[in-house]
Amino acid sequence: MLFSNSIKLRRHASAALIAGLFAGAASCTSYAATLRIDASAATPAPAAAALRMGSAVAPNGDTLGVNARYLTRNGAPWLPVMGEFHYSRTPDSQWLAELQKMKAAGIDIVASYVMWNHHEEVAGKFDWKNERNLRRFVQLAAQAGLDVVVRVGPWAHAEVRYGGVPDWVVNSMPTRSNDAQYMALVEKLYREIGQQLKGQLWKDGGRVIGIQLENEYNLDGPGRGKAHIAALKQLALKAGLDVPYYTVTGWDGTIYPHGEVTPVFGGYPDEPWGTSTKELPPKETYAFRFDTRVSGDLGAQTAAHAPGSAETDKDVTPFLGAEYGAGLPFMYRRRTVVSADDIASMLPVQLGSGVNLMGYYMFHGGRNPTAIGGTSMEESTLSGGYNDTTMISYDFQAPLGPDGQQRKVLEKLRPFHLFLHDFGSRLAPMTVRKPEVSPATPDDLQAPRFAVRSEGERGFLFVNNHVRQYDMAPQQASQFEVKLPNQTLTLPSKPIDIAKGAYFIWPLNLDLDGTKLTYATAQPLTLLDQGRAGVTAVFSATAGVPVELALDGVTAQQVQANGASVSVSNGRLLVSDIQPGSSAALTLQRPGARPLTIVVLTPEQAQQLSVVQLAGQRRLLLSAQQTYVADGALQLRSVGSNQFRFGVYPPLPKQPRTDAAASVLRAGGNDGLFQTYSAELPARRITADITPLRAAQEAAPVMIGGSARAAIQPAPESFKAAAAWRVNVPQEQLRGLDDALLQIDFVGDIGRLFAGTRMLDDWYYSGYPWQVSLRSPQTAASGALTVSVLPLRADAPIYLPREARPDFGAAKQIAQLRGVSVVPVYRLRVTP
Repeated sequence: MLFSNSIKLRRHASAALIAGLFAGAASCTSYAATLRIDASAATPAPAAAALRMGSAVAPNGDTLGVNARYLTRNGAPWLPVMGEFHYSRTPDSQWLAELQKMKAAGIDIVASYVMWNHHEEVAGKFDWKNERNLRRFVQLAAQAGLDVVVRVGPWAHAEVRYGGVPDWVVNSMPTRSNDAQYMALVEKLYREIGQQLKGQLWKDGGRVIGIQLENEYNLDGPGRGKAHIAALKQLALKAGLDVPYYTVTGWDGTIYPHGEVTPVFGGYPDEPWGTSTKELPPKETYAFRFDTRVSGDLGAQTAAHAPGSAETDKDVTPFLGAEYGAGLPFMYRRRTVVSADDIASMLPVQLGSGVNLMGYYMFHGGRNPTAIGGTSMEESTLSGGYNDTTMISYDFQAPLGPDGQQRKVLEKLRPFHLFLHDFGSRLAPMTVRKPEVSPATPDDLQAPRFAVRSEGERGFLFVNNHVRQYDMAPQQASQFEVKLPNQTLTLPSKPIDIAKGAYFIWPLNLDLDGTKLTYATAQPLTLLDQGRAGVTAVFSATAGVPVELALDGVTAQQVQANGASVSVSNGRLLVSDIQPGSSAALTLQRPGARPLTIVVLTPEQAQQLSVVQLAGQRRLLLSAQQTYVADGALQLRSVGSNQFRFGVYPPLPKQPRTDAAASVLRAGGNDGLFQTYSAELPARRITADITPLRAAQEAAPVMIGGSARAAIQPAPESFKAAAAWRVNVPQEQLRGLDDALLQIDFVGDIGRLFAGTRMLDDWYYSGYPWQVSLRSPQTAASGALTVSVLPLRADAPIYLPREARPDFGAAKQIAQLRGVSVVPVYRLRVTP
């Protein structure tokens, strides 16, 4: 098994080893070579999956299916993108807009846990109202155009107390087994869920396509293991939860009954659940996997004692993902901050390793609801949990924040989502090909990291030269040599340098409406079919790499090159010296065929690109603002700036309008292909008055304990040492804004935000920005707010990113409120 020693290395690496790795990273030398890969072996037809799934035919005849390699939709290969969004952690008034934002970000399926203790906190009293209204959430997801996977537990984890199992259950009986008393309660829970989802399942014309049973389950013994998962499935079916797909999480030695469920996998760029207070060695998440689907330690709270079912089933089940980290949580003892590149660079790796469902956890952040009596419901060592998490915040550094704000990571992920939407059906049947040279271990920062997935002569090349917190060696003067069944492709025509930090997907023998693109040194994004008007293929340039397109069966006379160089090489037309941008790179006029236009955007433009259904057809949209479509209108959301600009292609049939009384939508002519518009809303400056209330007292030493035997969160009584400030933002300043984000800049251990004595949010200091909506239902009715900061002790045995570690000097602790600002959020509605 590739990287068979990686888990041992990660868990037992010494501080000296880690320091040595960092030192080595600084002196990485280049690795120059022809990078070879043999993809000539025949691609076998996918075997029928030995899976007993549920009803897969909708009333309109649409079908869902699965084989041993990929999912199908109406008989065709299907490679969707799934994102986790917890309905009970977000006010129900915000659900529809947030689901529409997820759809616009390229999400096809929304997944959500049903957290048992959010619904039956008191025995026998189920609550399905307001933010706990599962039925309405599923209906709104369908309205937004999303399929739904419901993760029914009963044990969810999700950083919830007791994994979501209610206190009164945990206190009175064994859990996570076939104990008769426990299973009777689970049956009631499933029956309630079944009632919520009645009429919303795929077989009824609804959008619920999958059910996940339990989570991170690797327990064995009497009444456990395969027997327990089988029993849960039978209870789900008895409750009417008859769906096309049944899943379980496949990591950490999971155990399940063969054929009854399919495993789903995940991977994260760090381990906030870990106990190290240092940077970790390079994670295997950044290296292609050719022999295993399990990506190291994913934080399961129980320990496996043998290889799990997922490993023995890998030849008869597809490689599906559910928890590839779109961010990471902050845990008390380890507060890892990840960059957009740390997350997005995992996509070529996972897809190049064979993943055929790209599932994220979390895609949308949230906040924990307050329990009856005001107690908290987070995972904590005080309630026997392995981790300490914030009481309210479940931000997760997600692409969409708890208040719907778009983060940079979403911009980096969206180009891959566009690729999967239009090219995923071609990728799904392809099998993984291992290169001639690949890293022997995850900490090999010299060897190139690449793979090919191919079927016959067609394929995609996946490259990653990014490893979080480490400098990869640049691959200088490199070319790829890919041996296919009937030809060997060498690309590009001249050696190139692949910079450290680069990651991308390039096509091999890609069919573009009947024209063969032999290769491109640019990543495919989307295909726009305009009927008789032709097809537009959009690509993204790879930073630092000259754009080169090789075409078969095309003559120079058929190409309008727009200033690019056109030559013939090895019998193919070679188009080079392409300057990326929104102008058409080239147009092909082919005898007897529709025009084909190829556009190569800059990497920055690719991050601003989305594809929307607007004015009756699919269109390209280019904007730095957050964009989504609601009720047929384009919504543009801007955080901090009152300036709006967007480009659209094909052009809109008439001048669009905006209902913003104080704004005029101005046509800006054309930017290459794109018809551009701009608008300006009245600028708003919002002030926050800050009044000191209490000075910090000396904080108690951080205790070591819990089942992790690491730093544990301070007890409630410890917060008497917190400094406090009153913050007043007059509500009249917020009128007319879509939102206003209170941004709290502090240095300390734990920050908390109160309205009176009610805690609205909390935050572990990490250097990552803390924002809270002032227009949310929780804060909109509040008057003055209070910010408290518990001092961070200089001797606190916790992990902080190097750039966030404060300079204590001679001080023993620090508790500072460096500033509070309010960021206005403007929204422009454009009706085409």
